[in-house]
Amino acid sequence: MSNKRFILNSSRSSDQGKLINVGKYSPEYQALTNSMTMAAEDMAEIGLAEGQTALVRTEFGEATFVCQSGKVPLGMIFIPYGPPTCRLMGGVTDGTGMPTSKGWEVEVVPQ
Repeated sequence: MSNKRFILNSSRSSDQGKLINVGKYSPEYQALTNSMTMAAEDMAEIGLAEGQTALVRTEFGEATFVCQSGKVPLGMIFIPYGPPTCRLMGGVTDGTGMPTSKGWEVEVVPQ
């Protein structure tokens, strides 16, 4: 396990909205939901290069994502909703029908 922890925030992106017309099984949509964005400084700190894959692990599960740098606050990662993020979230919905998808403390392990 790495020593550095990050806060995961996941939501729908505007690109997802555009790609929904192409279909969730399209290569473009799959590439989007299998990517994560983090600050370049955080990437450098943990030895993660642009386009490299990283394992993201929560207390509920893990998934692999392709990393890209972007305008994200230090200590945070952003991943668009999709099947991979579902493996990271717990099943408790507090009656809303949607598990908590923001504010998860995660481990990011370069691969």
